[in-house]
Amino acid sequence: MSYQKRTAAFTSAAALAGAAVLLAAPTARAEVVDVDYACKTPIGDKSAVSPIDIKGVESGDGYKITMSWQKGVSSSPVELGKGAMSPSATIQLGGADSGTLTVTGPANDAAIPANTPIKISDLSGTYTPEKSGEVTFTAATLTIKALGTTTTCSPTNDPAPSLTLDVTAAGGGGAPQSGSASGSDSGTDSGTQLPQTGPEDSAIALATLGGTVLLVGAAGTLWLTRRNQAARARR
Repeated sequence: MSYQKRTAAFTSAAALAGAAVLLAAPTARAEVVDVDYACKTPIGDKSAVSPIDIKGVESGDGYKITMSWQKGVSSSPVELGKGAMSPSATIQLGGADSGTLTVTGPANDAAIPANTPIKISDLSGTYTPEKSGEVTFTAATLTIKALGTTTTCSPTNDPAPSLTLDVTAAGGGGAPQSGSASGSDSGTDSGTQLPQTGPEDSAIALATLGGTVLLVGAAGTLWLTRRNQAARARR
C-alpha cells in the first residue's frame, strides 16, 4: 500500500471512531401519551381523555420540565372569567429516581364559557437530579382551582411515561436509595458514598476515547509525513 493510501486509511479510521462515539451519546425520548382522567368536581364525577406531552430542557444543574395538554379536561357549569382558574399538576418520577415533581402555570388568560372543556395552559417546574441514570416522567394528578372550589383529576389507565431522560446528578449520585423523592426544589445528593457511573458517564468516557483516537491519528500522520520527508532527503 502506498504512503498516501496508508495515511488516508489511518485518518479515516480515526474519524469514524470519533463519529461512532457521538452517535452512541444518550438522548431524551419523548412521546405523546393519551391519559384517561377521572375528575372529582363540585358537581359530580366527570371523565376526559387528553394527549399529554412532557418535554425537558437543560437548565443549570437541572431541567425545566414542561407538561402540555392537547385537549381540555373537565368543565364548569358557569362561565369562568379571565384569571378565575388556577391549574397545577404532579408528574410521577420513575427509573433511577422516585417521587413526584410539581408543575404549575398561569391562570386562564381568557374567559371559559360554561359547560366547555377547560383547556389547561402549559405547566412547568424545575427538576434537579439527585441520582444519575435514566429517569421517566409520567402524568399524575391534575388539580384545578376555580371560584373557591377544587377539582382533582387522576389517571385511570396507568399511562406510559411521556418523557425519559438520561440524567447526571450534580454530585455524581448513583443508584437511588429506598424512599428517595424529587420535586421542583430537589437538591443534590450530599451522601458520602462514592458516585456510581450512569449512562452519560459512559458516553463521556467513550467520547474521551474517541478524542484520543483522533489525536493519535493526527500524531501518526505527522510522524509518517516527517519520516517520508527524511527518507527522500537521504536519496
